[in-house]
Order: sequence, then structure tokens, then C-alpha cells
Amino acid sequence: MNNPTLELQLQTLPDNPGVYQYYDKEGKILYVGKAKNLKKRVLSYFTKSHDNNKTAVLVKKIVEIKHIVVSTEQDALLLENNLIKKLQPRYNVLLRDDKTYPWICIKKEPFSRIFSTRKMIKDGSEYFGPYTSFKTVHTLLDLIKELYPLRTCHYDLSEANIKSNKYKVCLEYHIGNCKGPCEGFELLENYQKQVDAIRQILKGNFKESLKEFKLKMHELAATMQFEEAQKMKEKIGVLENYQAKSTILNPKISNIDVFSIVSDETMAYVNFLQIAHGAIIRSYTLELKKKLDETDEELLELAVVELRERFHLTSKELILPFALDFGDKINVTVPQVGDKKQILELSQRNAKYHRLEQLKQIQIVDPERHTNRIMAQMQKDLRLSVEPRHIECFDNSNIQGTNPVAACVVFKDGKPSKKDYRHFNIKTVVGPDDFASMEEIVYRRYKRMLDENQPLPQLIIIDGGKGQLSSALKSLDDLGLRGKIAIIGIAKRLEELFYPGDTVPLYLDKKSETLKIIQQLRNEAHRFGITHHRDKRSKSALETSIETIPGIGEKTMVTLIKHFKSVKRIALASENEISTVVGVAKAKKIYEFYKAINK
Repeated sequence: MNNPTLELQLQTLPDNPGVYQYYDKEGKILYVGKAKNLKKRVLSYFTKSHDNNKTAVLVKKIVEIKHIVVSTEQDALLLENNLIKKLQPRYNVLLRDDKTYPWICIKKEPFSRIFSTRKMIKDGSEYFGPYTSFKTVHTLLDLIKELYPLRTCHYDLSEANIKSNKYKVCLEYHIGNCKGPCEGFELLENYQKQVDAIRQILKGNFKESLKEFKLKMHELAATMQFEEAQKMKEKIGVLENYQAKSTILNPKISNIDVFSIVSDETMAYVNFLQIAHGAIIRSYTLELKKKLDETDEELLELAVVELRERFHLTSKELILPFALDFGDKINVTVPQVGDKKQILELSQRNAKYHRLEQLKQIQIVDPERHTNRIMAQMQKDLRLSVEPRHIECFDNSNIQGTNPVAACVVFKDGKPSKKDYRHFNIKTVVGPDDFASMEEIVYRRYKRMLDENQPLPQLIIIDGGKGQLSSALKSLDDLGLRGKIAIIGIAKRLEELFYPGDTVPLYLDKKSETLKIIQQLRNEAHRFGITHHRDKRSKSALETSIETIPGIGEKTMVTLIKHFKSVKRIALASENEISTVVGVAKAKKIYEFYKAINK
């Protein structure tokens, strides 16, 4: 480090919790971070080696460090979140503002109106939300409208205005959507009881509304008001149907926020579910773009603080996939079994589905970005030193010990490059010996590539276990390529990945994109090899016939094989059937030949 001022700043940092800020030579903010111990955390940037290139570049740009000391680690977490949104440093995960999210407002006024809005006015009105989409808002408002007749007008329904007959009922009254409070047809007390019930529904509590509707239904039926009782029954059905769609498992689970995270090399997706009275009343997935290879713990911690602030969450219990500390006032649960575990798994599924949808969209609109992400993920999953842009996979095809052949398939940027596929006829091995055959074809493949100065692959995949991998390694040793090309073997039974010199196999997630590409390579090599093996066996049978039928050449027999699919079918065909394919003269020779054999 050649910056005396920076060295002095590092030496004098406090050991307290706080927030640190990095600036470049132009005074622009680079990064904001929090720390339990400011001195230890900041020093780690300058004393440790960084595998991530972005972190290394960041450290080189730092010329000034500022810090803010706070009382607790939780205070540091909140301050970090606010500073990131305010300053938007280049190397931080950026968080989108929440100005455009809709709310449901219960207006503070006589005969309260209930409507959606994007603006919060501090006039004593109640606001529920913000909701992540207007679709959710419209669903709730439609439900409320179907259950309770509320006014939609903007009149000032003060007691004086109603008594003075200032307003007249409108069409909404005549079609039954409003009970006419503007002309005093409905008492304020009764109206506000409906508003109280709606307030509970917006909080996710359906119990009281259902109880009240059922009581009214029975009262109406008892007095033989069956038409009104039927209407009440329909309202109960609407509310129960909505509740059924919202209920998770246990109605006793209430006022809990659930967070989960799914991440890859470049992005993280944090799903949030708000649970009230056993129902999901809000769901949202936050996308975070990684800047410095942040861990899932760091990203989830940041997202929880951001989402709680954005959606004004006040719950005292959080369900998380791993333990995080948000202070003594918030209880963090990491469930292992039961209803809460199932809710966490639901949140994780939402995060995964959101990620898959985004990846599909990226693949369509930005295929290069998709490829770069896949290559970076494969490099990480397979512990490679470089991205496997060029992969080759080998497979032996040795069915019933006859016609031993092998195949090499090539993938470039994660996709098949069929023009580079190669077949191999085994030349030096006698009999069915998979190990020796693998050693031969690997040697021949890369000997030729070296002689012709062709670019070598970054990764070789051997279809087989330790034996085939060891055989392939012998060839690489002979060619001086050991250590220059990464090589792994894949065993079919448990999808185990074997590495040279490592007795413990690697197991990838069965749903990982890396394993899917390896399986695609293996399956493609198997298909390509089997096709060649089948062709070779057919050619052997064909050559036997060619040698014994006078006047019939190879091209004629190839034409017949393509048409009849096998030599056996040619032998059983009539002269007329054969003549339609190769002509009368040749058909006569072929038919008479097989007729003589079949006697």
C-alpha cells in the first residue's frame, strides 16, 4: 500500500460496531458496509487475498475510508440499508425504491370509503400494504364489494349535511351496491361495523366475518326470509373460497414473516411471505445483483431489513432458512419440521420459480448473458480454474463384444457442436476391453489435435467410473497434457463425479444446471456411439451379402438396407418388391441368390 493517509486511517479505526464507506480518488462513493468490529472488518479487505476479481479491483480504487460508529450491530444494519439506498454506491447491491407500490386505504371520515391508492396522506386514514401488485389489490376490493355494500361517492357525509338533505341517492343505491347513507338510510354505527369487519379481512382474519354471516343466515332462515338467507350463504361461500386459497396450514400461525433465498453466481432472489391467521396476505420476490460475491447470509440479512422497511412490517417473529441476528426484539425461527417448515419450503419454491422464470427470459432476450452465467456456474460447481467453454465427452460402445467403437461429442458454450463430433473404430485392442479402448481413443484424439495445432478443450468428461478415468489419464500423461486439461469421470448409477487422485466423488444437486449439461453430454455421446455401432453392424452384415452376390455392388445393397431396414427383410422380400427399389435386372439376381440360400 502506497497511501500513507489510508494506512493511518486503517491503524486508527475503532473496534466498535458501525458502518464504513470507501471512496475513490475523485471522492465518489464506492462501497458501504456494516461491521460488528470496524477495525477487523476493514483491515480484512487489505490483508487477505481476494478470489473475486471485483473485490480486488475495489480495494485498488480505495483512497479514503469514512466510518460511523453506532451502539449495536442491529443499528449498523439499519444504517447500512439507508445509506445504500441514499448514496447508491457502485459496488453495493442496489435496492429499488418502493414509491409505486399500491395500498388499500380506509379513509378517516364519516362512512369511510375504502379504495386503492399509490399515495399515503397523513390525515389519520388507515393504509394496508403496500401490495406487490394491483392484481392482489383488485382481488381484495372485489371481495369486499361482494360482501359489504359500501359507498363510493366523495360526498362529505357529516351529520349536518345528511340532515339538511344536501345529497340524493345515486345509481349505486338503486342497484343494491350502497344502502344510501347520504340520505340517512343507513346508520353510521352499522356502517362502521362493516368497516371493522373489512379491517380484519385485510389483516387476514376471516373468522369474525364468517361467524357474523353464518349467524345472520340462520336468523333469516328461521324467520323464513329464504331469499335473503341464500344471499348470505353466497357471501359465506365467497369468503370461504378466498380463505381456502389463502390458508397455508394452521390458522393459529399469525403475524409471521417468512424469508428464503436462492442464489447463483451473479444474482440472488429473496422471497418474502407475510402470514396472518394462517393465510398469506402478501408475497414478493426481491432480486439482488451480486457485486462482490456476497454470501447468502449477507444478502438475506440486507433483504430482510429492506423488505421490513419497505412494507412497514412489524412482526416479532421471522422464519428463515438459517439463523441471523436482528436484535432481542425479533425472534428468528429456523424450522426443521412441522407447519412452519412447510411454509419456509413454500417460500423457497416461490424463489426458485421466480429465478427460473427470469433465467428463461434472459435466455430469450440476452442469450450471451445466459451463456456467461452457465459457464461461470459450471466453473464454480466443478471447481475448475477456467470456464469450460469447450467440453469433450467420450463413450465406448461395445455391445455383445462385437464391433467395438467409441464416440467423442463436443459442446461449446454449453451447446452441442455437432460438426466437431467424432467416431472412432478401435484399432489396437482385441476383444471387449473398455479400459484399453478408452486409453486408445483419448490418445488418438489429442495426439491429432496437437499435431494439427487445434485448440484443446478446457474440460474432458469420461463416461465411466474410476477405471475409465485412470485409462484416459494415462493417455494425457503420455501426451504431456496432465494438468493442462481438466478431466472428470461420471458414473451412471448415482451420477458420481470422479476427479484424478481423489477417492471421494463429488455429488451435484440433482436439479443443478451443471449436472444437467453433463448428463446431456453423456447421453449425447452414448446416442452418437450407439448409432455408429449399429451402422457398423449393419455394414458387416451387408459386406457378407456383397461378397456372395455376383454383380451386386455396395451402393445397391446400401439402397436396399435403407428401404428394407435389414438384410433379413431383403432375403424374405419378393422379386417384385426388390425391383421397385433397384430395378428388374438386379432384383432377379438378388432374389435368386436368397432363394437358393433359403432352400
